[in-house]
Amino acid sequence: MSLSWLWKKFRGEDKVQHDEDKTNQVKEDKKNHHHKEDKKPKTRRHSFVGSSVGVHTRPGRSYSSATNGTNNSNSHNNRNSVPIPTPQTHQTRHKQQKTPTGSPATVVSGSVGSVGGGGGAVVVVEGMVKDEEKKEEEDGGMVLVGLFDYEARTENELSFKKNEYLKVLKQTNSDWWLVKSMITSLTGHVPLSFLAKLKSIEAEPWYFGNMKRGECERHLLHTLNDHGSFLVRDSESRKNEYSLSVRDMDKVTHYRIRPQDQGGVFITRRNPFPSLHALVAFYSVEDKGLCTRLNKPCVRLDTPDTPGLSYNTCDVWEIPSEQIHLVRQLGSGQFGEVWEGLWNRTVPVAVKTLRPGRMNPQEFLAEAKVLKNLRHAKLIQLYAVSTQKTPIYIITELMKNGSLLDYLRGKGRGLPLAEQIYVGQQVASGMEYLEEQKFIHRDLAARNVLVGDNHTVKVADFGLSRLVQEEEYEAHEGAKFPIKWTAPEALTHNRFTTKSDVWSFGVLLMEITTGGATPYPGLTNAEVVEHLERGYRMPQPPSCPPKLYNLMLQCWAKTSDRRPSFYHLHYFLDDFFTIDESDYREVVT
Repeated sequence: MSLSWLWKKFRGEDKVQHDEDKTNQVKEDKKNHHHKEDKKPKTRRHSFVGSSVGVHTRPGRSYSSATNGTNNSNSHNNRNSVPIPTPQTHQTRHKQQKTPTGSPATVVSGSVGSVGGGGGAVVVVEGMVKDEEKKEEEDGGMVLVGLFDYEARTENELSFKKNEYLKVLKQTNSDWWLVKSMITSLTGHVPLSFLAKLKSIEAEPWYFGNMKRGECERHLLHTLNDHGSFLVRDSESRKNEYSLSVRDMDKVTHYRIRPQDQGGVFITRRNPFPSLHALVAFYSVEDKGLCTRLNKPCVRLDTPDTPGLSYNTCDVWEIPSEQIHLVRQLGSGQFGEVWEGLWNRTVPVAVKTLRPGRMNPQEFLAEAKVLKNLRHAKLIQLYAVSTQKTPIYIITELMKNGSLLDYLRGKGRGLPLAEQIYVGQQVASGMEYLEEQKFIHRDLAARNVLVGDNHTVKVADFGLSRLVQEEEYEAHEGAKFPIKWTAPEALTHNRFTTKSDVWSFGVLLMEITTGGATPYPGLTNAEVVEHLERGYRMPQPPSCPPKLYNLMLQCWAKTSDRRPSFYHLHYFLDDFFTIDESDYREVVT
């Protein structure tokens, strides 16, 4: 197979000849009437001796290649020919499963492999995906594909594996759909956050959606990824454009993917492609001006959150306390205790209890009402409440590494600057969402941020939060504030805004850079108030870069209107290490 033929294939220039051949074939069939066209495409049988198997998920274009020792009669004998990888391949395995009638059946399933090969032969099993697509068209059903493994939590849910096909039976709500497995024929509800529509770009292992550049570089530079690992993400600044990000040894190089007026995409106008899939497949064969050939999709570091505790509780917030098993106490607060627990003896949760007589139960439940209406990846998710018995429970997602304050002082001691910035960027992202929703936190501090795996953090403790339509909240007389984290106008006038949260965020950044040290060391609360009135600000820590300290000073501007928004803070921290906003490479031709 020549490179010129491949180039025509990608540009669609072979389509005319293909259409002519197809028309002639149809005429011949009508004339002879010797054979009827099959209802389903036939599946080619293969010998899998000494090779790994890739399942091509895109119809109408199949390629195969073989390595030494692979018995493949369709492989090319010319060693100079270029083996073409499919845009998405799967490492597959065979296993015996029972059909509905009880007889054994061979099923092919597996997990996403690398694009561009990796030593093993790539054998395309033709017809399998075509069969599913044709069946979908015939019965009008939608087919989803698993992006991650999921284990059912209740009898109404369905477990599935990564890359498993699921047929949609009912779009129950925005978070959970009723589906049928196309492997086991079992039915149940599944969380949409773990799935994507078959044939969609979201189903590709290399597509990461609206991921920011800083987060993208953190993923690609992780030890799980190697030279040539890559991902495609939405452009942050240009609508209908994408960015290709590639790991080049110990750095990440970014390329803009632009649309063509007549359809298709390109990185350089000399090499246009009919689709993103074609672009990725082509640059997986050769670099053609990129910093390196695309090797394999970036490894995803995080599993998505399940929407709610389960399908059964997605619209039911009150659950019996008997369903909660307390495992160990994690800490205590102003209103009660915090425990690690299990729901249904299987699902890890955090349980916040109300200490009797310390707070009105209605006020405690108001916290739950606030939490349940907030849905963001960087905010702790409320699962359910239990109010029928004392103590009252609030059940939320569990973050295994506890509070950020304890983490900075213990397991996360000596956090590198890049990880410090990443933590701050995540908090700013969650607070940006609260800003959009006109919510005021009022107690933003390291003690109220929780830590999970891979330095993932989420904002927690909305016990003092209020929904404020006028964007301002006036505290009642006698309310107690965390003095060292509270903005001066809130201390003196009892008035809180999103800008007072920005002040607290600046103090939080100081906590992060000092390893969890108490703000204003050596000063009492009264002395802090007095110093702030005179214009005092905490000095720059020795390990804090000027760029970050200047951001803190902006957060501590005396006039609240001069403080930055969380939108600005989020993007500033995400681009903290970016030298030039236009730091995108052009293809070398």
